[in-house]
Amino acid sequence: MTVKQTPLLEQYFAIKKQHPDKLLFFRMGDFYEMFGRDAEIAAPILGIALTSRSHGQSTKLPLAGVPYHSAEKYLALIIKAGLKVAICEQVEDPKLAKGVGEAGSHRNHHARHSHCRQRHAARA
Repeated sequence: MTVKQTPLLEQYFAIKKQHPDKLLFFRMGDFYEMFGRDAEIAAPILGIALTSRSHGQSTKLPLAGVPYHSAEKYLALIIKAGLKVAICEQVEDPKLAKGVGEAGSHRNHHARHSHCRQRHAARA
């Protein structure tokens, strides 16, 4: 059975596929969000809430996020735990993004992402 995903989640999982060994910090407005297994791994390390949302799916998807202005603090915790991180930035303003779907439907508007950078502990 194929699970229908929103365009935003399709984008997230396409980028995640390029970085399977890293937690993906995915910029969404003022937050970096993590979904699925990344959220489940990161939440206890970061001391943040693990929530879930449907995002167009029949089952709920785990979600965790941190404010972008304090991301360095959270990135340091992930790296200290020995994990690698890919940080993906928005390259388009969500307010200006074209939606996929009915005209005037704000729900389907999503910003494009790219410019993933990577962080991990230096090896001696």
